[in-house]
Amino acid sequence: IFYTDWMWTSFVVFSISQSTMLAVGAIYYMLFTGVPGTATYYATIMTIYTWVAKGAWFALGYPYDFIVVPVWIPSAMLLDLTYWATRRNKHAAIIIGGTLVGLSFPLFNMVNLLLVRDPLEVAFKYPRPTLPAYMTPIEPQVGKFYNSPV
Repeated sequence: IFYTDWMWTSFVVFSISQSTMLAVGAIYYMLFTGVPGTATYYATIMTIYTWVAKGAWFALGYPYDFIVVPVWIPSAMLLDLTYWATRRNKHAAIIIGGTLVGLSFPLFNMVNLLLVRDPLEVAFKYPRPTLPAYMTPIEPQVGKFYNSPV
């Protein structure tokens, strides 16, 4: 139950943060450069960065699907289409485009995440090899002194 709850929480948090990152960043570039297609370009750059990170983790010995690459490009294409359709009204581009990104991004990523093998199995099968001393888990001391006369 805990894992299911945490998985849903992280999906929601990442959906909100990454769709906001895409919408705000791409709209900023589109409004100040006036170039349609900027959102797709922006999303492509973020996708390439994530592929590089995925490759780096894979090179460290982690499984190929340890890092999941978010699906930014289709939502960015919707944002570009909105910008193209509302060129005369920048507020409409922001409101309609931002709404389309906010609604479509989680859907595309839900399909993407359904294709990943069980993340809990991966987490236990490939634990982090070394932990710094301040992150080393400490066994819980609950109930240790429960029957103590002191």
